[in-house]
Amino acid sequence: MNILNGMGFGMYGSFWGFFLNILIILLIVGAVVVLLNRSGYQAPASNEKLVKIEKDIEDIKKTVEEIKSKLEEI
Repeated sequence: MNILNGMGFGMYGSFWGFFLNILIILLIVGAVVVLLNRSGYQAPASNEKLVKIEKDIEDIKKTVEEIKSKLEEI
């Protein structure tokens, strides 16, 4: 029965077994991608959020500097 292994009947010992494993992996990856898209997961389409956060950080830095200067006056 070992002869059949070379004819594509084995899971790991032939081209067809390798091909089947690749198809299963691609199927699983595709299912994960579809589920992530349906759940609403999206990478940021643009840097708008990052720009907003950076602007907020700059505002906070300015506020901290103003508070420091007022504390020094006191």
